[in-house]
Amino acid sequence: MNTPSHMLIGAAIFARPLCIATLGAALAGGLAPDLPMFAMVLWSTRVSGIPEHEVFSTLFFSESWQAVFAVDHSFFVWGSLLGLALWRRRLILRAFAGAGLLHALADFLTHHDDARRQLWPVSDWVFRSPVSYWNPQFYGEAFGMFEVALVVGLTSFLCWRLERWRDRALVLAVAAPLLAPVLLTGSLHGLHGM
Repeated sequence: MNTPSHMLIGAAIFARPLCIATLGAALAGGLAPDLPMFAMVLWSTRVSGIPEHEVFSTLFFSESWQAVFAVDHSFFVWGSLLGLALWRRRLILRAFAGAGLLHALADFLTHHDDARRQLWPVSDWVFRSPVSYWNPQFYGEAFGMFEVALVVGLTSFLCWRLERWRDRALVLAVAAPLLAPVLLTGSLHGLHGM
């Protein structure tokens, strides 16, 4: 699933009560599992000068990169953080950790070729979902249409519930990278890999 979708799902479910603090924490939690990947891709392509096609065809699947993805998408890491937040009654941490755990769960259900070891550190087992959010061989085009509809729905829901325009602008800014290409070109091309 694309990162903006994760962020909006987390916000819709875990930004409760809906205020700027829980909204920001949930959006950050939906983003957090993908931050190491973004950093590694940027470092590899911009600093190390490795061609993008090599990064995504070789480095992305290397043991060292997959080890990082195992940690940042681990059900146990995010579940423990959520458990701590619930035990300590920390509303902001609950929004952050809950959104992070939802991100890991959504990726568990929508990654085939690029699946993560989400049971780390207990197991190195990888579930290869029959659905891929991007690969047309595994329903990627159909899922892409569903994802755009989901983002429209979540964005509308959050904007309807939010009272302040700056909060609505934040939600619209998160949704824009996914919705703008569809609105401008009328196709899902270019959405994959966020």
